[in-house]
Amino acid sequence: MVADVRRFNRRWTQVLGLLDEGLLATEHPLPEARVLYELAQRPDVERAELRATLAIDDSFLSRLLARLQRKRLITTAASPLDGRRRSIVLTPAGRDAARDLDDRSVAQIESLVAPLDRLGRDALAGAMAEIERLTGGRATAPEVTLRDATRPGDLGWVVQRNAEVYAAEFDWDETYEQLVAQIVADFSRDLVADRERAWVAEVDGHRAGCVFCKQRDADTAQLRLLLVDPWARGLGLGARLVDACLDFARAAGYRRIMLWTNDVLVAARRIYVAADFELVEEEPHHSFGHDLVGQIWARDL
Repeated sequence: MVADVRRFNRRWTQVLGLLDEGLLATEHPLPEARVLYELAQRPDVERAELRATLAIDDSFLSRLLARLQRKRLITTAASPLDGRRRSIVLTPAGRDAARDLDDRSVAQIESLVAPLDRLGRDALAGAMAEIERLTGGRATAPEVTLRDATRPGDLGWVVQRNAEVYAAEFDWDETYEQLVAQIVADFSRDLVADRERAWVAEVDGHRAGCVFCKQRDADTAQLRLLLVDPWARGLGLGARLVDACLDFARAAGYRRIMLWTNDVLVAARRIYVAADFELVEEEPHHSFGHDLVGQIWARDL
């Protein structure tokens, strides 16, 4: 893993030319360019804020600011909030330099992604977003949405992620993937539109979870295939998916809802308990390469 990350960093540093004497064929090395960019985004920033944003040593920042002042790209001005305090601002020449760097950066990225089709661009954006999520590099709260599982690729994703997640976390074998594939195929083929539904949860536009509501009989709905991708856990997706299933089942006229699960799925069980499901039956079985205890949970609507 360490070697893979270092290899990626070396490659990306080379692609973007971050170690060139001047970034993007300008006279400004990367640290200067970063300062100019931040000042362009925040016209009235004080030194302490700038240092915190850039996360650099104060003496290094002092040298950068002194160099940019000598080039007459920055100056200081009284803070609009407190005349006793000084803000760092771009001069007209500094604004021109920042704009030139921004234009060159846009052109560089456009050139980089130009050979990719729409699917390739979506995959690249998703991969970068996932790196941020997995390494805690995101600065803003993620956008969480639920939608119908009707887009191309949704059902295939349900099968793939169920198989991958349960294999990684519980060592379940290929027979579980076969089961999920059969459930999804039957659901799609035999869909009763006003009585059955499937949802996909998204985080920042990327699939992150799913659940299905299936008709078991005239009075009973069945919740199936609840899944939250490991990277998206902790955002409340599981509870939202279960609530969506309950609301739909209630509106569709069901009087009761049930589900089948296994005792090893502790996190899912906590969600069911919180949603007022009760354990009504359990039985040992051997499935997916393991000895398990199957459980049926249910509640009235």
